[in-house]
Amino acid sequence: MTVLKTSMRNFLAHKGRMALSAVAVLLSVAFVCGTLVFTDTMGTTFDKLFAATASDVTVSSKDAAEGGETTARNGKPPVIPASVVDEVKRADGVKAAEGAVFSTAVTVIDGDRDNLSPTNGGPTIVGSWNTNDARTMDITSGAAPKGAGQIMLDADTAEKHDLGVGDELSVITALGTHTAKISGIADFTVTNPGAAIFFLDTPTAQKVLAGETGVYTDVNVTAAEGVSDEQLKQNVLAELGGGYKVLTAKEAAEAGQKDVEGFMNVMKYAMLGFAGIAFLVGIFLIINTFSMLVAQRTREIGLMRAIGSSRRQVNRSVLIEALLLGVVGSVLGVGAGVGLAVGLMKLMGAVGMELSTSDLTVAWTTPVAGLLLGVVVTVLAAYLPARRAGKISPMAALRDAGTPADGRTGWVRAVSGLALTGGGAAALYLAGAAEKATDGSMWLGLGIVLTLIGFVVIGPVLASGVVRVLGAALLRAFGPVGRMAERNALRNPRRTGATGAALMIGLALVACLSVVGSSMVASATEELDKVVGTDFIVQDDNGQQLTPEAVAAVKATEGLDRVTEYKWTEAGFTTPDGKTSDDTAITAADPSYATDMRIETVEGRLADAFRPDSMSVHEDFAKDHDVTLGSTVDVAFEDGRTGALTVRAITSSEGAIDAGAMYTSIDTLARYVPADKMPLTLMVLASAEDGQKDAAYTALQQTMKDRFPQFEVRDQTDYKEALKDQIGQLLNMIYGLLALAIIVAILGVVNTLALSVVERTREIGLMRAIGLSRRQLRRMIRMESVVIALFGALLGLGLGLGWGATAQQLLALEGLKVLDIPWPTIAGVFAGSAFVGLFAALVPAFRAGRMNVLNAIATE
Repeated sequence: MTVLKTSMRNFLAHKGRMALSAVAVLLSVAFVCGTLVFTDTMGTTFDKLFAATASDVTVSSKDAAEGGETTARNGKPPVIPASVVDEVKRADGVKAAEGAVFSTAVTVIDGDRDNLSPTNGGPTIVGSWNTNDARTMDITSGAAPKGAGQIMLDADTAEKHDLGVGDELSVITALGTHTAKISGIADFTVTNPGAAIFFLDTPTAQKVLAGETGVYTDVNVTAAEGVSDEQLKQNVLAELGGGYKVLTAKEAAEAGQKDVEGFMNVMKYAMLGFAGIAFLVGIFLIINTFSMLVAQRTREIGLMRAIGSSRRQVNRSVLIEALLLGVVGSVLGVGAGVGLAVGLMKLMGAVGMELSTSDLTVAWTTPVAGLLLGVVVTVLAAYLPARRAGKISPMAALRDAGTPADGRTGWVRAVSGLALTGGGAAALYLAGAAEKATDGSMWLGLGIVLTLIGFVVIGPVLASGVVRVLGAALLRAFGPVGRMAERNALRNPRRTGATGAALMIGLALVACLSVVGSSMVASATEELDKVVGTDFIVQDDNGQQLTPEAVAAVKATEGLDRVTEYKWTEAGFTTPDGKTSDDTAITAADPSYATDMRIETVEGRLADAFRPDSMSVHEDFAKDHDVTLGSTVDVAFEDGRTGALTVRAITSSEGAIDAGAMYTSIDTLARYVPADKMPLTLMVLASAEDGQKDAAYTALQQTMKDRFPQFEVRDQTDYKEALKDQIGQLLNMIYGLLALAIIVAILGVVNTLALSVVERTREIGLMRAIGLSRRQLRRMIRMESVVIALFGALLGLGLGLGWGATAQQLLALEGLKVLDIPWPTIAGVFAGSAFVGLFAALVPAFRAGRMNVLNAIATE
């Protein structure tokens, strides 16, 4: 009880000093809990949606995906004959059965030719209005569609695009463009996470989406009273026999959940990873806080030992303080995490993914995980300072209080730090020298971990030398004040090293990702310059295939010299060695592709691969299957026959564009695949006539904008910019998540300086007494903060550059061979670190300047 009282007294006595450490725990726990609540809420939203929209039993084509329709490569959804509805009705236990048709291979535009597809990555769905939809949606305006001239849409899409009854919409599919006017607007009875949904009447939907009447994509089956879904499924299967996919409502919901599960897991674990980084940075803050508090209470702890407190009691007292800190920070963090989750939901709503706070899901495991994590991390971080406190002898009561006990770093730290760093450097070297990216990635991960730990361990040793160099370069110009700031940073290398290490971690990741992102852009740009010989590229950024009408429109554009279509389909290969390779893709293009794309060949000419019944293979495939020029490969085309194709070229397996692709001509593909099964065009390459490039570019953009706004027209410059923007957006998102770790690191600098000012209260009073002005004192503290921040920045940027350069060597194995170091970004981060130091010192410097000189001198 005495130990507990002492711990409580000390905790409350130093509550101001504990506050910043508590904020670090709070932020880290909030990020963990916020991530869990946010992803659980997303899961709940999708679960409710899938459960509400699934009928008791659903019958669909065997080619349909588990979660619903899979559009064939010819742009049409897989369908089943309408006669299936009557067959299903004859099964025992069926109350009702209704056919439906829908597709996601669509684009819907408004009267201004603006694309209505969600910008959040959600699907655009066009389907027939049926009883199952009426069960889960309420028509809030107008009426359901009747006849070919009417269409209905969901309320969220109507609100986003300011659409109302009577407005004209156009549905673009592989079969053409269908125009209709809005007859009604319907709202989901559950949350729609962000899909754009449109409804036609059944006959119109069949013609527009499938190209024929008398077919459906699904049959929705309702069970009679007392019949379970599972029993109904068995009855339907018994009636239909094989050849169809039959799912219960539960199975359909689970299949839908699997479709979004991968996305949610990536988001969840990525965010938890950044929360872990913030926790790691927070550990340094907590260690520093308790180390300095123990040092300041050396005399107090010595007196406690002198009057009979045991080492274990002193140790326990410090750990109880840490426990209190962990509990307070974690409890507040759990609450802040729920608030953060709500904020993330609002943010997702701003980008188009609607999540209702009524679905907010806080599982019991979330606060438990947050509390356990926060408390355990805090107590573990305080263990070393607590152990150090337990070793304080009773004789310490006779010494001056607050004297640092760790002014010199030991040789053990130096040797172990060098060993870890050397081991990490060796692992990074092995990663860079690896012949396979999968092998090198393991060495890269090991190298990152070892060098990071090594720099943390050796940081106090490096602090002495690096701070002196920084002091000579930056602080000496400020005279005695600058020299005092340098000596203060050098006074306790362990503290300076730990404070700098907190900032080092975040900046190392920033530097590494900057190098990787910049190298990817530079490599892809160089590859585009080397390989792409065409002027324009036409494609859909969401992967939708070009309709025959769109391809015809491109070919009809004035000023174009040649147009090349690019298709893709799955195929099975039987090679001369007797082996069969399934689920392998083959690319079909026009012969002009060999001119438009300068693909590197190892043997033969790529142009010959586009001769009749000919193909190319890539080098690795040729080596694995003993394929040479002139070999015959049996190719089993998806939805078609098997053809014997002659290998006319062997291409390089490396490269960032079409790496590992195998080519044949569109004419050869058409020989073995029926016309109604031919895959649509994924991309069109176009080249202008001499002197007509600008005019052709303008004409092509106008044609696509007016008739097919879903497709983008880019020249090589546009393509490079789009690639750069995509990578830049990804990096910006990662930098935003890393900002949490950097914020915690800033709190660490603030806390270190604040406690350092308290520790040096008497010293500051004496300096003020002998003539140091308030302005000089504040400047000294700010300079000390800046040099600590720059020390951490140097270590972090140095580590990050090493990691990034090694990662680029692995990317080079995948064709991204250019190492590009973004020096402006690195310089900006380094300069920004100085501002971080200045910002962190504002409050401590202000408090130091306001100290009463006499009271400060009298402080023991």
